[in-house]
Amino acid sequence: MRILLSNDDGYLAPGIEALYHALKPLGDVTVMAPEQNCSGASNSLTLSRPLSVWRSASGFYYVNGTPTDSVHIALTGMLDHIPDLVVSGINNGQNVGEDTLYSGTVAAATEGVMFGVPAIAFSLVEKDWVHLDDAARVAADIVRHFLSHPLPSHPLLNVNIPNLPYDELGEWEVTRLGKRHPSQPVIRQTNPRGEPIYWIGPSGAALDASEGTDFHALAHGRVSITPLQLDLTHTQMMTATREWAHAGRRDS
Repeated sequence: MRILLSNDDGYLAPGIEALYHALKPLGDVTVMAPEQNCSGASNSLTLSRPLSVWRSASGFYYVNGTPTDSVHIALTGMLDHIPDLVVSGINNGQNVGEDTLYSGTVAAATEGVMFGVPAIAFSLVEKDWVHLDDAARVAADIVRHFLSHPLPSHPLLNVNIPNLPYDELGEWEVTRLGKRHPSQPVIRQTNPRGEPIYWIGPSGAALDASEGTDFHALAHGRVSITPLQLDLTHTQMMTATREWAHAGRRDS
């Protein structure tokens, strides 16, 4: 069993090291990750410059690019095989609701699915790596179960794990994405030259944390597993959009 492991916190992050050691008993694990923290990079490819790949003393490969670059390079030229599974994480902080659109952790997993390889993204809900080893143990349980009982097609799973001891974690719950309020306002400061600079504000609070959402599961100490899809087509808007476009042609 061959696993490609990546993340968005960088190849030196505690999360990817813990996950690597947890997955090693399950198969041949190759690490290919960004050189630096790329949180919020989403599905971005670096097209404006060439990329370089190095190998660290730990054996981890890393690239001076994004999480998507990492997996893309691995699958299109670096590896001499196609892995059975792409795994991303463990991220330092949750990826729930609209976080998934910005997340580099989810993006690394998404790139695997783009190439027909099933993928799982793992995130630890609270930052600072509290109970990281417990989260890595849960992640290994989920990967082991997936390898022995694979889902159909090429699934993309987004998994969030509460910061709790292993024995205190609740059941795995299959959830839908919740929703957040808009982000908090930007933080305006001034640089040494007197020019305004802006920091993106923190994420907003949960707007929809009802039963069945990832927010709800995590609030109750359960591991949230959300199946995601890449097709962004708004199928319920197809009929209305056809009528709108037809009317536009008629009126022009």
